[in-house]
Amino acid sequence: MNSCRRIGIYFLLCTLGYLSHPASAFPQAAPVAAQTDAQHADTVRDGQHDFDFELGNWTIHLAKLVNPLMGSSTWIKFDGTSVTRKVWDGRSQLEQFETDGAAGHIEGLTLRVYNPQSHQWSLYWANSKDGTLFQPLIGEFKNGRGEFYDQETFNGRAIYNRFIWSEITPNSAHFEQSFSDDGGKTWETNWITDQARVPDKADKAPADAQQAVTRQDGQNDFDFNFGTWNSHISRLVHPLTGSTTWAESKGTVVVRKIWDGRAQLEEVEADGPSGHFEDLGLFLYNPESRQWSLSFANSKVGILGVPATVGEFKNGRGEFYDQEAFNGKFILVRIIWSDITPNSHRFEQSFSDDGGKTWEPNIVATLTRAGS
Repeated sequence: MNSCRRIGIYFLLCTLGYLSHPASAFPQAAPVAAQTDAQHADTVRDGQHDFDFELGNWTIHLAKLVNPLMGSSTWIKFDGTSVTRKVWDGRSQLEQFETDGAAGHIEGLTLRVYNPQSHQWSLYWANSKDGTLFQPLIGEFKNGRGEFYDQETFNGRAIYNRFIWSEITPNSAHFEQSFSDDGGKTWETNWITDQARVPDKADKAPADAQQAVTRQDGQNDFDFNFGTWNSHISRLVHPLTGSTTWAESKGTVVVRKIWDGRAQLEEVEADGPSGHFEDLGLFLYNPESRQWSLSFANSKVGILGVPATVGEFKNGRGEFYDQEAFNGKFILVRIIWSDITPNSHRFEQSFSDDGGKTWEPNIVATLTRAGS
């Protein structure tokens, strides 16, 4: 996997990546193919604000098919609310919603991330029961209608999944999810949501306002991270090559609470040798494993990194691990949060190419609470 596709390597590898390949001191003529691609890109519709209609507060009415792809005609209904917030000036969004019905309570979120290269949106869904982020549905809007697709497993079989946004007005919208088990020849709708805008209220998520959640071990371990921070970031320019050259950047980090702290959205802006960059991190708590999963995206790529980095806190120190590809080799990645106080903390990312026997730090960030 290309290292710049794997944005979970926290928030700098892609945005500062060109430092590994310094540009020539003299301009060079672009290849003909590159010029043609650039001209074509100019004609591609820019859809980065296609989801702006979703921003704000909504009441939602949801109907869900009980047994999809089994000939069922039994539907259950839910009513609830949703709140959608802008990220990256609308090029990403976080939607939180809660509903109640005969089948119980649903609390979920959707992270929408725009890819400026493909001009498509990736829609990532998670619910609070397991804190697991599902693979994205990817697509775009045409003529006021948004269609998004993926292939996934349902009841042990590979199927297609489709999201459609339609009937969009300033104060209402219609959403449908459908499955196909015949390669897209036919589609069975299994989830329908109609929503109506309500006047904007205080910027507070439904879960925070309506539900007192029973505390579970570990689910509030990231509470220290909420708020606004000043950050100083050092990045090793050439990891795993014996390099001792570091690049510095400074910026701000804003962290917002989701699901009463059982999830959070982190937004990062910073400036360094490569210029200005924007990133986000989505942290989700799994109440079954009592672990956190951390997923990251960069605004230049607009794709959430997978797999997530997973781990937990012990004795005030958080350690999170995954395996991913870097420079054509699979390596181990470790993220550590430490030195945590009410007004400061430290972040460190390290790589290992020897199965965890040794670790080389390549990103070190110190954060100080703004105004402290």
